[in-house]
Amino acid sequence: MNILMEIREGMGISWAAIRANKMRSVLTTIGIVIGIVTVTLMGTAIEGLDKAFLKSISIIGTDVLYVSRMSWFVDSREEWERMQKRRPIHMDQVKELENRLTMARAVAPEVEFSASVGYRRRHANGVRIIGTTEAMQRAGSVAVTSGRFFSMAESAGGRPVCVIGSEVATNLFAAVSPLGERVRVGQATFEVVGVLEKKGSFLGMMSLDNQIMIPTRQFAAEFWSTPDYTVQVKVADLAHIEDAKEELRAVLRSIRHLAPGEPDDFAINQQDQFVKMFNRLGGTIAAVGLFITGLSLFVGGIGIMNIMFVSVAERTREIGIRKAIGAKRRTILIQFLIEAATICLLGGAIALLLAFVLTLVVQRFIPATMSPRIVGIGLLVAGVTGVLSGFLPAWRAARMNPVDALRNE
Repeated sequence: MNILMEIREGMGISWAAIRANKMRSVLTTIGIVIGIVTVTLMGTAIEGLDKAFLKSISIIGTDVLYVSRMSWFVDSREEWERMQKRRPIHMDQVKELENRLTMARAVAPEVEFSASVGYRRRHANGVRIIGTTEAMQRAGSVAVTSGRFFSMAESAGGRPVCVIGSEVATNLFAAVSPLGERVRVGQATFEVVGVLEKKGSFLGMMSLDNQIMIPTRQFAAEFWSTPDYTVQVKVADLAHIEDAKEELRAVLRSIRHLAPGEPDDFAINQQDQFVKMFNRLGGTIAAVGLFITGLSLFVGGIGIMNIMFVSVAERTREIGIRKAIGAKRRTILIQFLIEAATICLLGGAIALLLAFVLTLVVQRFIPATMSPRIVGIGLLVAGVTGVLSGFLPAWRAARMNPVDALRNE
């Protein structure tokens, strides 16, 4: 109970001292304000990017394996050049995978290029033309909002049908339903049988709605006779994804006639590669931000410490009187620690208001969210900085000899 009374009394004295020296208190908090603004903006940017990344990366799917000649991430130019020499993946290998895999729910080939797509006098540029099969609807969790996906018979027969992304539908079919209409891709025409559900963009760089999916047989006949396929393999049970990955590797090696001891001439990619890369990048950004923030807070903390030493020197006689009438060292220590922490918390509150306004501006360029967790961290950092900065001056005040303090004029 005594401690609570001492804290309450210390808060009253600290607040009175801050009000008595308003200009000095304001100038003292500037370093803390800069530091806390830096902490908060860094936190909001990283948290916003994390959420945007996880939302974007979820499109890949945790239970989908991607087979291709190339790895998604390459460590050196030599490795990239070595991968370029690998044999392409052909459609007969994809079919054999479908027949031999036991732990896969769906196997879907995929090949693409970019082209301009036309409908009457309208054109859409940079559209991704994707050749695939009816299995893509299961392997890629593709949803159709209107119409349907092309069937197995249409895929096998190479009928000129397609499903289009929502962005293509908006750009080409402003006033009419796209279902049953025919779009032009180069010299070929395709009947629209469905419109895909809106997905947004991948990592903010590539629109997933500016695309058209057509059967692989039609793709090979019209655009690329011997394409190099990427294969999406949806695992039947996420709990056994590593086993499914090993089965996929073994079957692929058999299909591609690789001898024991010979290195894989293909890559099996999955979502966690993006997550690991992002975590490494995020860790680097956080380390740089922490260093900059640490410098700002260090400068602000030195300012607080300096002002607190000045405050202790100015109030030496007051300290002597308080100790002479029975104030304990702990009481004096708490009083000055509270004063330093209060100055920093005021600076932190001002910084959070500034950071909130700046976050609204930053949101126009990158995803940033100022969550209650970030606010709490900002205030905690401000309070801890105040306590650490004010400890030495408070310790000095607490250890003063009351007789020597009372002699001070």
